[in-house]
Amino acid sequence: MSLSFDRSAALIAENAKFIAGGVNSNFRIGMAGGPLVFERGEGPYLIDADGNRLIDYYCGMGAMILGHSPKGVQQAVKDQVDRGILYAAQSEIEFEAARILCERIPSAQRLRFGSSGSEAAQAAFRLARAATGRRIILKFEGHYHGWFDNILWSTAPAQNAAGPEDAPVLVPGSVGQDPIDAAGLDVIGWNDLARLEARLAKGDVAGVIMEPAMCNQGAIQAAPGYLEGALAACRKHGTILIFDEVITGFRLGRSGAQARFGVTPDLSIFAKAIANGFPVAAVMGRADLLDLFVTGGVLHGGTFNAQPVTMAAMVATQKALTPQMYETASKRGVRLRDGIRDILKAAGIKAQVTGFELMFHVGFGLEAPAKNYRDLLKSDKALYVRFAHALLGRGVRVLERGAWFVSFEHDDGVIDATLAAVRGAAEEIG
Repeated sequence: MSLSFDRSAALIAENAKFIAGGVNSNFRIGMAGGPLVFERGEGPYLIDADGNRLIDYYCGMGAMILGHSPKGVQQAVKDQVDRGILYAAQSEIEFEAARILCERIPSAQRLRFGSSGSEAAQAAFRLARAATGRRIILKFEGHYHGWFDNILWSTAPAQNAAGPEDAPVLVPGSVGQDPIDAAGLDVIGWNDLARLEARLAKGDVAGVIMEPAMCNQGAIQAAPGYLEGALAACRKHGTILIFDEVITGFRLGRSGAQARFGVTPDLSIFAKAIANGFPVAAVMGRADLLDLFVTGGVLHGGTFNAQPVTMAAMVATQKALTPQMYETASKRGVRLRDGIRDILKAAGIKAQVTGFELMFHVGFGLEAPAKNYRDLLKSDKALYVRFAHALLGRGVRVLERGAWFVSFEHDDGVIDATLAAVRGAAEEIG
């Protein structure tokens, strides 16, 4: 029997007179079954306003790597609230948080904390421009680095608007963006080293920003030698290489994708799973670059940067990210990923299930694994939305864009229940 979400719908409609659309992020609007209202989270589950207990693979858009109720994080936050909430000064807990990351992340000689990945990206752009004296930031189709006007371009462009693959044009992600902000931006396709090298040879690029594995759209690994080649090209042409590890950080390993792939960028940005749902982000990298905030006239500010309660959450989260926990969770994630692939194949549904242990992507209608954003445009998104809706009716919540996030709390029983729901959903849409 399919679950009902009537009370969620009623609450959204009632409160739309106070909150535009009844939601506080546009990314929450177009979800299968409509936006939901949740009462609480427990481990791998979310309990909604209708009383449905849903297995959750949104995981807070990737943030909840420890699940929805990690005791250590909860206690650390409660203890810090008793000591103080905001000092407008430094705290010892933020120094501990910084030490952990500098010891753990290869690129982190220095860092600065912020509140969101969008903010951290802006700080990285400012550093790159200050260090090089150049203006252009180069990004890639399908990669997302925040919702601000100067970077929200070509994140999910329609093919008829994006121009030719070998010469894509910038496509705004929102009505109301100022086109002047795009004057400092350029875009090319990802995973094509020759094209990247040719663009950098013009000598005007301050910074190249990329996801080291493309996870906002799909879950695509860089081609062999691509990351290494990108770093070498940036070195050759005096350009700053920036890795956006907002998603990959702490999902592809506790030292980030850069450690997993053995490529250390000049700058990195981290957020999401860094503090298991608390608003913490960081820009980190070479000491000479970060020190421009101190000696180079580069401004970085924020009232809530390194807010003590969020720092306590971050420290507790990082302490829980042990190699043993990664090993156990990764085995379960692989069993889920491969199980979905097998079920879809047996049901006669053409799909590519690709990605990593704790984050993977299901792309319907694809003949082969995608290599870049243009390949993903060939997927059958409408059929996948039907699949996601069928799963929701069976108590499993997944993102309509095809991404699945697995937490440490998705145990074997939860994986079994999920695979059973996948079988039922595949039969329903097949």
